[in-house]
Amino acid sequence: MKLVAGTRGSELAITQTELVCKSLIAAFPGLEIEKKIIKTKGDKILDKALDKIGDKGIFVKEIERQLIDGKIDFAVHSLKDMPSEIDARLKLVNTPMRADARDVLIVNPKHNIDSKDAMKWLKSSNGLRVGTGSKRRIAQLLMINKSINPIPLRGNIATRISKLESEDMDAIVLAAAGIERLDIKNINVYYFDYDQMIPASGQGALAIEIKKNNTELEKIFESISDRKTELEVAAERSFLKKINGGCHIPVGSISFIENDLFVIRGIFGNEDYTNIVVKDKKLDLSSICSCSEKELKCHFIENLESDVSKSSVLKALSSLGSSLAEEIIYEFNKKEIKVNSR
Repeated sequence: MKLVAGTRGSELAITQTELVCKSLIAAFPGLEIEKKIIKTKGDKILDKALDKIGDKGIFVKEIERQLIDGKIDFAVHSLKDMPSEIDARLKLVNTPMRADARDVLIVNPKHNIDSKDAMKWLKSSNGLRVGTGSKRRIAQLLMINKSINPIPLRGNIATRISKLESEDMDAIVLAAAGIERLDIKNINVYYFDYDQMIPASGQGALAIEIKKNNTELEKIFESISDRKTELEVAAERSFLKKINGGCHIPVGSISFIENDLFVIRGIFGNEDYTNIVVKDKKLDLSSICSCSEKELKCHFIENLESDVSKSSVLKALSSLGSSLAEEIIYEFNKKEIKVNSR
């Protein structure tokens, strides 16, 4: 059996596609996979901020068109680049294990700062020039230190890291997953925790897209999927869909297990960063799964076996994500009304 995989042409996109292809071939040794590189609108326009050239689909539309036309069999994307709703003729299959979902701060070597002191430095320094093209990251950087001067930053990971010094920025913010998948060394990296920087919904996870009703291919991808990632992504994608977020506003979410509770944390705000809402919502895992206490503490998601239990958990976590979005929107609107009534 031979398959054609569609991907963007960046080093990270190709590396991610190769990870998927290697996993598939390990599971199905007779499989042949050809990679096809496809340029997207987002790859072609590099001199404008993302919110000025379109929404999240700018990195996937051309690839999806080739999938619909039958020129490729599947596509590999970064899940955080995917719109909350995709073409009805296509579907996302269950994703492989998620990489580190956190954001990282990469500090210019000229500062000679130990990574463990990076947050203290970020909070206390005045007027730092920090590179990022993300409104979500800018909003949270300004929550850490209002004097930070965000500098527009686009391009592939190597380009952005090179601009750290060539454009004399004090630091830049990137996704940890990209740094780790490309095995980038010799940089001064600080990993934000989720209290400091909420990632983009689905960050660190891959989106594998196929034609709808292609059950044979769907079963093939099921063999390399990760149950825990699947359910985290269900909550975060549900949040994103309900809140209707894109590149134009600060929005993000992350889900994780903490003391037998499934937690989803979200952020949403306006374009000028004057109204930012951050909120958590939690669900007791024992309320949606009959797993033993031991299984709960061992990340119960990986121990779910029956389709019935899996379906009920997916439904509960998707509901949790959309419910959090509703609560955040309510608080956001309440703040807006208060401001406008002054």
